[in-house]
Amino acid sequence: MARSQFKFNPEDLNFDKLDDSLGARVWRIAIYVAAILVIAILLNVTYSLFFDTPRERQIRRENESLLEQYEALSERKRVVDTVMQEVQQIDKDIYRVIFETEPVKPEMNPGNNLNYQNLLYASNEEIVTFTADRLDSMISRDKSTASMYDVLMIKGENRLDMLPAIPAIQPIENRDLTLIASGYGHRIHPIYKIRKLHTGIDFSAPVGTPVYATADGVVETAIRSGRGLGNRIVINHSNGYRTLYAYMDKLNVRGGQQVKRGDVIGSVGDTGLSVAPHLHYEVHLNGEPVNPINYFFLELTPEEYDRVILISIMSGQSFD
Repeated sequence: MARSQFKFNPEDLNFDKLDDSLGARVWRIAIYVAAILVIAILLNVTYSLFFDTPRERQIRRENESLLEQYEALSERKRVVDTVMQEVQQIDKDIYRVIFETEPVKPEMNPGNNLNYQNLLYASNEEIVTFTADRLDSMISRDKSTASMYDVLMIKGENRLDMLPAIPAIQPIENRDLTLIASGYGHRIHPIYKIRKLHTGIDFSAPVGTPVYATADGVVETAIRSGRGLGNRIVINHSNGYRTLYAYMDKLNVRGGQQVKRGDVIGSVGDTGLSVAPHLHYEVHLNGEPVNPINYFFLELTPEEYDRVILISIMSGQSFD
């Protein structure tokens, strides 16, 4: 026979017999189990707040590794971008001008048409792989461009004797770049007040400022005139190049005379249809005027070149 269980009742100071039926025992067991579950949940929450699970530690390590990879990829991209910018600057300002070849056509930047929203749903591994593939593609293109410039260097070695005959400096002393008054392009004519193509660059300087030959060549014409371009000099540099110096004061050379780059050929003036003392300078290639700014590369850094372009664009009216 099962032993009965009693519980002391402090109200009447008696022992009451406990309900020992099956239902009562099941209920007590349910209460114990519920209490154990609550305690287990509380312990689990407390543990998760202060301690990482094995899966969380694995994810943390993966994130740290991915961060290191992204830093390495970012450095690789920075190097590639720097090299490509230098290559593009050289291609635009120097080598293509010297070798008289067409500039490298800008290719479509890979990935311009990609929908980067898709990367929001990709795994970390896919994003890293995608970025690495793009960088490898840029590096390959950079190597291809470098190979092309190796060919240009060979061409340059074969044409070293031609370089002195290519215009490469400014025709007057202009180290601070403040003397450029009007650039190449359509400008308002100071006399006719109409928009007209200005085929050269105007340098604002006092009368008597020395004017230099910008390349080796032979003086083709040295004309004194009170009309049109005023006192002017045209130098034939061979290889299709000619330079024009107009509205001058003194002419220190004569037709048929040999000149070297840097020789003083005259001085700034205010002759002809000039509205102020200045030098009008033009570069012609195969009979067509070209922008003289591209032929200052022996004197200008890339930063100064950008500044010269900005100055020439902002000038709205020519001096002649």
